[in-house]
Amino acid sequence: MTHPRVFSHIGLSVPDLDRAVKFYNEVFGFTVLMAPTEIVEETESAIGLISSDIFSAGYGGFRIAHMATADGIGIELFEFRNAERPANNLEYWKSGIFHFCIEDPDLEGLLAKVEAHGGKARMAVRYYYPGEKPYRMVYVEDPFGIVFEIYSHSYELTYSAGAYQHAPE
Repeated sequence: MTHPRVFSHIGLSVPDLDRAVKFYNEVFGFTVLMAPTEIVEETESAIGLISSDIFSAGYGGFRIAHMATADGIGIELFEFRNAERPANNLEYWKSGIFHFCIEDPDLEGLLAKVEAHGGKARMAVRYYYPGEKPYRMVYVEDPFGIVFEIYSHSYELTYSAGAYQHAPE
């Protein structure tokens, strides 16, 4: 039988690495493990070979920083030289990652902090079990257009009781 694996990290591409590190540190308290670092395109070092394998020849280099959540999940932030922000960063119908989720019991307080630091709500805060349980969620964007979700309670609590069997508020 296959057992659940541990989630290690997620990589996010941003147009301004320094501003992103500041945002994720000040808003979510993520720990900076490695400050913004310049990686040049080359094939002599381990990171140079790995980057060439991933991005192919001609990527030109990038800047990278590593951060961690309170539960040890890594956040890799990349700034590529040709970075561009798509007009629609929520193409949910296309294969690939379209959001990640941060958990905070003070969802509304965290949402206010996201907005105060240049992010925005994509919807109103919603309850999974209106009038029954305080489990809330909201989709937001960081200042760079990266879409993520905020939950008030753990994933296990939210879905173990059949969240989709209740009408939305």
